[in-house]
Amino acid sequence: MTLNRRGCLRLGLAAAVAVAWPLRSALADASAVSGEPTASAETESFGALDLDWMDRTRDRAVPVRLYLPNQRRATPLVVFSHGIGGSRRGYSWLGSHFARHGIASLHLQHVGSDRALWTGNVFSLVGRLQDAARDEEAIHRARDLRFALDTLLADELGARVDVRRIVAAGHSYGANTTLLASGARVPREGRVLDLHDTRVRAAIVISAPPFYGQADPRAILAPVSVPSLHVTATEDVIRIPGYYSGAEDRVAVFDAIGGTRKWLAVYEGGSHSMFTDRRGSGGALLNPRVKAATQALVLAFLRGVFDGDDSGLARWGREHAALLARFSEARA
Repeated sequence: MTLNRRGCLRLGLAAAVAVAWPLRSALADASAVSGEPTASAETESFGALDLDWMDRTRDRAVPVRLYLPNQRRATPLVVFSHGIGGSRRGYSWLGSHFARHGIASLHLQHVGSDRALWTGNVFSLVGRLQDAARDEEAIHRARDLRFALDTLLADELGARVDVRRIVAAGHSYGANTTLLASGARVPREGRVLDLHDTRVRAAIVISAPPFYGQADPRAILAPVSVPSLHVTATEDVIRIPGYYSGAEDRVAVFDAIGGTRKWLAVYEGGSHSMFTDRRGSGGALLNPRVKAATQALVLAFLRGVFDGDDSGLARWGREHAALLARFSEARA
């Protein structure tokens, strides 16, 4: 979930085989994952495809779910990275929302840190979590993102993507993956891990843990110059066996980012898992309100990034003030 050298959690186009079903039938499965009914208008506007890709150069599977608007013109693309123990089926409340608004959303599944961690002997769970957050896996996750983007753009579906409008996004461990793809540079054993993908034009960073092993996070995050949106909550606390990260760490990541266009939304209350597909986490009443507000926020952010109009972000801050502990921006 984060990058830690000392034993808690550490930083850790090949042939592709695609398994997909028609857009409309796949949409029903996406609805079942989120637990929300699918309106007929939504069925007309987008679909979801599961694609099982294999990166032969790393002998690593890269399963993805692609939420794709049913439109002929090229769309922006969000590449989404899940938190530890997640899967491509997660965060459907965001993937479907992007697609309903004409934005494709490619949700990765990182096989070394995905839902398979929760299976097996419960007494070895802590060890599996620690192994999943080693340097090697964190590097693989960033390479998963690059490979998935390469593979999609090389496919005929890639013609439906506007390559000038690609955004990386992620939650928790996936937020770290997003930052690595967006330009974060992590010193490790006399070398610097530079996994920047220059196709990424902006970053959506949800509940980002800090990058451990360095005293000053600015040394790692100052190179991130793309516009970034940071989302968290006052009770966005990570507690797993052997590891703790307080909500203040999310704010520290925002402060350390080097870009001159960055925004931070801090909801009052909540929880770390509130931003997953779980419906009640963070409060049965607060959870859906935060999700709805965040859906509006990410669209306002993308309008600002792609159209140069930040008025929607300022308006969002006023409209959702009752939910917020803090809404900040830093601009040149």
